[in-house]
Amino acid sequence: MFSYTPPLRDMRFVIEDVLQAPAGWAAMPGFAEIDADTARAVLEEAGKFASEVLAPINAAADLQGCSWRDGAVSTPAGYPEAYAAYVAGGWPALSCHPDDGGQGLPALLDAALNEMIAAANHGWTMYPGLLHGAYECLRAHGSAELKSRYLAKIASGEWLATMNLTEPQAGSDLGLLRSKAEPQPDGSYRLSGSKIFISGGEQDMSGNIVHLVLARLHEPGHEAPPGTKGISLFLAPKFLPDGSRNAIRCTGIEKKMGIKGSATCAMSFEGATGWLIGQPHRGLAAMFVMMNSARLHVAMQGLGHLEAAQQNAHAYARERVQGRGKPIAEHPAVRRTLWSLRALAEGQRVIAYWAAMLLDEAHHHPDAARRTQAEGWLGLLTPVAKALFTEHGHRGADEALQVWGGYGFVHDYGIEQSVRDSRIAMIYEGTNEIQAIDLLQRKVLDDDGTKLESLLARLEADAEGTTPALADFAAALRAQTGAARAATTALLQGRAEDAEWPLRVADDYLRGIGFTLLAWAWLKRAAAAQVKAGDPWCDDTQRAARFGLQWLLPEAAWRWQRVRARQAELPALDARSL
Repeated sequence: MFSYTPPLRDMRFVIEDVLQAPAGWAAMPGFAEIDADTARAVLEEAGKFASEVLAPINAAADLQGCSWRDGAVSTPAGYPEAYAAYVAGGWPALSCHPDDGGQGLPALLDAALNEMIAAANHGWTMYPGLLHGAYECLRAHGSAELKSRYLAKIASGEWLATMNLTEPQAGSDLGLLRSKAEPQPDGSYRLSGSKIFISGGEQDMSGNIVHLVLARLHEPGHEAPPGTKGISLFLAPKFLPDGSRNAIRCTGIEKKMGIKGSATCAMSFEGATGWLIGQPHRGLAAMFVMMNSARLHVAMQGLGHLEAAQQNAHAYARERVQGRGKPIAEHPAVRRTLWSLRALAEGQRVIAYWAAMLLDEAHHHPDAARRTQAEGWLGLLTPVAKALFTEHGHRGADEALQVWGGYGFVHDYGIEQSVRDSRIAMIYEGTNEIQAIDLLQRKVLDDDGTKLESLLARLEADAEGTTPALADFAAALRAQTGAARAATTALLQGRAEDAEWPLRVADDYLRGIGFTLLAWAWLKRAAAAQVKAGDPWCDDTQRAARFGLQWLLPEAAWRWQRVRARQAELPALDARSL
């Protein structure tokens, strides 16, 4: 009973009217021939794949799950066939470079694709979810021989890829990892160690699996430095170039709360053959190319869950009659929930697609200064999008469940699966708490707020020259940018005396920046919709933006208040506190 309809109208509205992406593509030589009609065609076909191929197998896969036997994993019914259709449709290669067999389309269209497939079937999406990050990592840091052997296979999706970071004792702190790599006379390395929580570490969907593995170089007299400075990155395929099986084994799969169609594997590297990617002891720098891509992908998972939850909640609320013969959609408490979900989904879509546009600019704009600026802004947006969207994806699905009442607690109605599936996105690819620390410490305070000030000025520029009808939107945006500046200045001045202060308030700071971006997004939507006033759909989207402004944005005030509360206590825990 849980369905998914790709929000193509809104996607086109954001791409064409709000962000005016086709005009931006025209300024980039690699995308000059891509126009709105091309984008529409891509979105329509992607929507068909998501709604007609992936969505129908989602609920059954949740019940069936994956199975493991003697190191082999079987995925749910329909998964291998869906993946074969995905590859045949050219979807993995959408934004890869034509030199590698890719289609060379903008990352913005790839982001829209990822939103749709995550909304339709999160568990299935986990298998190709790391393909583009692995492609970018290998393209940036791989040797010519490795790129020649693996890059086109990854770009096409013929071979899937994994990211092997986590170990039982090394989760967020990768400096504790123990896997080792011993150099061999032929230039390869012998990899030994155990990894956990490896999505798609073993599966029956692709002919080979390309594992990217973090390990420490182990050579007598030349041991790797301790901590994260001693980590290197290696490529170790399931099947070696001569066709023989590598010494890599899946030792089991996890029984999980959600995304049960995704095989979350424990992996054992038993003297496996691998090759170095990038420079020795610089593995994290190379892997971060993949991780940043993965974080944007996870942000789209959060948006996808929120969109699917609000769609289905709206549909159910219009059909369910309670209280004097009225659909529950007419009751104020339910209306408030429905408008909240819609306002968040539509506002976050603007932020998400703008981040993807910045990714395109950072890689393809002919002006070097524009590339540098785009990269800086993207660095700020990435942790915000990952944390904000995944929190709203899970909390939004949870709030949507309330619309169904008791039925929402029942598997047949689908929303309880969305609540379970969406929870993991707040944890993996760097927990949301780590995203907040990354934003505040590394991206803002470590450069004295320079990039943030540039971003805030960019947002404020869109508040200039607005019509009187949008004066409240412009005022709200300026209030948020002012609050962000004041909070940042206070932290810059006070952290020398209280080094823990930024860590105590990082989560609130990220939420504050997130609501600043939402205030901008709602302004942009309202301004674009105003141009077509009288069109029922545009009038409705303007109502959603104003609802966000009036009902959701006030949260930012107490977030900024907590950021500035330097004297607020966060007591240490001792044995008596537990």
